[in-house]
Amino acid sequence: MKSLFSGSMAVAVAPPLEKPARSETMWAQTSRRLKKSNTAVFGLVVVVFLVLVAIFADVIAPYSPTANNPNATFEAPSSKHLLGTDQLGRDMMSRIVHGSRVSLTIGLSSVVLAIFVGVPLGVIAGFYGGKFDTLIMRAMDVILSFPVILLAIIIMVMFTPTDGFWGIVKVTGAVAIVRVPIYARLVRGSVLSIKEKEYIEACRALGQRDPLVLIRHILPNCLAPIIVAGTLSVATAIIVEASLSFLGVGVQPPTPSWGWDLKANVAWIQESPWLALCPGFAIFITVLSFNLFGDGLRDALDPRLK
Repeated sequence: MKSLFSGSMAVAVAPPLEKPARSETMWAQTSRRLKKSNTAVFGLVVVVFLVLVAIFADVIAPYSPTANNPNATFEAPSSKHLLGTDQLGRDMMSRIVHGSRVSLTIGLSSVVLAIFVGVPLGVIAGFYGGKFDTLIMRAMDVILSFPVILLAIIIMVMFTPTDGFWGIVKVTGAVAIVRVPIYARLVRGSVLSIKEKEYIEACRALGQRDPLVLIRHILPNCLAPIIVAGTLSVATAIIVEASLSFLGVGVQPPTPSWGWDLKANVAWIQESPWLALCPGFAIFITVLSFNLFGDGLRDALDPRLK
């Protein structure tokens, strides 16, 4: 407190008020924590790189991924063909680059589709309970009772294998179906916990309808676990897609697929090891990157770290 003297009269001057510090939002805290994790940042950088490769595959690939050249079969890596050519003379780099588009499209699309189906089922089961909960959760238990790959194979053999766009759509649907229970069970558990909070009871006491309570108060609090599960599920979806293609029931040739290229070239691994190693490494680095980023995101969103 300062005083200004003018004659015998003193006037007290209060110090300037300091602005209250802004509270950091959850997403700002998550971003700050995520930047501290070197492995998560590495995973994110690789994921962004792979997405860009998939988007600009037509520009990056030096040749058509489906163009055969009988005069250039089993060529070793060179300046003309950076990753060599396969038994049909197709450029392996072009197939790997275009294969990233297929794998990421199926991986991301199947996860989004599984979330759009699984989240509403989990919300209904957790919020309303009773017969809805019993019916939905028992159906999810039936799906979970099958091994993931086996169930995906069963779904795929119900349809005629095709290449191109519809082949990708069928694989995406099969992978999405086997991932739906993950989100249904996850969201159900979150809703069961959140709906008992006092502010939810207050909303109901004020006469807010159930859809409004779900959209404004319950679903936003379920976003963090859904995002983490979705990131990790992309890696699983890519493995499932590659496995289906490797077994011959996934994306059909000549559509470029890492799993199919691995299957087609594993027989030549002694004579031309790069033909099998390239698609295998592409699967490995993609799955690893999504897992590293997903693990870092989970740690950053963990409320115990607050």
